[in-house]
Parts: sequence; C-alpha cells; structure tokens
Amino acid sequence: MKSLASNQDSPQRTDPRSPLIPLPMASGESNTTLVALFEAEESRILGFATGLVGRRAVAEELVQETFVRLHQVWDQVDNPRAWLYRSLRNLAANHLRDRRDETELDEKRESGSGENALPDEVLGRMEAVGTMRLLVAEMAQEDRDLIRFKYEEGLKYREISERTGISIGNVGFRLHHLLKSLAVGLRQAGIEGSRG
Repeated sequence: MKSLASNQDSPQRTDPRSPLIPLPMASGESNTTLVALFEAEESRILGFATGLVGRRAVAEELVQETFVRLHQVWDQVDNPRAWLYRSLRNLAANHLRDRRDETELDEKRESGSGENALPDEVLGRMEAVGTMRLLVAEMAQEDRDLIRFKYEEGLKYREISERTGISIGNVGFRLHHLLKSLAVGLRQAGIEGSRG
C-alpha cells in the first residue's frame, strides 16, 4: 500500500479547502491534515479492515480506496476519523457481497459461520472479530496473555496459574473482568451480541 505520508514533502496548496491544510475536526478535536490522519490511523484502520475481510492484501486495498475517497470529499466531511471507519465498513460490505460466490466465503460458511449465512451476517461477525482484536491489542501485556492462554491456547485456570504465578482464583476473577470490559468496548463500538 502506498503511503500518503510521502506527500508530506510536496508543497502544500494555498487553497484553504485542501486536505493538506489543517482543518478543525468535530467534537472540538485539534486541527488535522489528511497526512496526519493517515499516520495516526493507518495501522488501526488496517487491523480493522483485516478483521472485516479476513485477508491483509484486500484490507490494504480497501484502506487505500477509503483514504482516496476521503481526499476527494475532505472539504465536505465534519469528522474525518468517523467518516473513514464508516466508509471502510461500507466498502468491506460491498467487497463481501461482490465476492459471496467465491471459494473463500464458501469456506468460511462451512467452517462454522452457518451454511446459509448472509453476507451482512458474515460481515457483522468479522467486524466483531476485528473490533475484538483491536480491543485486546490495547490491553496490558499481562491481560493479553491471560486472554491468549484461556481462549487461544485453551488452558485451564490451573495451567494459567502455573504459567503466570497468579492464583487460580485471581485468574478467574481477572478473566471475568477482562471479558466484561471487552463486552463494554464492543457495545461502545456499536456491536451487540446475539442477546442484544
């Protein structure tokens, strides 16, 4: 994926609506430029996109397309960061709909996503997974390890206790509270579970 940061050395246009000129963000956030927004959000939005579509190469293309589209409408957007994520989600939904007959989506359906899952349902699951990955990545290393030991490696509390030196009771307590905080983070991101 080409980096927009390479444009930083080029002279800025004097047009006050240029995306390279600082413009105010919504909610009283500080001024930003398209380049600054790209640098601040590139890795996060790429992780989000990868979670949505499941393939890094496709995610890179979608992120690049999203930034190109933002550049085209920069002067009409009040909150570029929110616009990026919403537009990326829409592009990912379109990508999945366009490719629903391909082998990759069929394999995902067969591997537990549901035989007759609709593209929107698959996208919803993938969005939740991507958001969950972002939330876990923001945790302290010790907390990420607890999540990994329990849910990726399938260890029992006793085994986690032996690896970490944390008491068995405290392992359960901490995992319970970590899961609650992840649930809150998912709700704040607009992702609800099947129970609402």
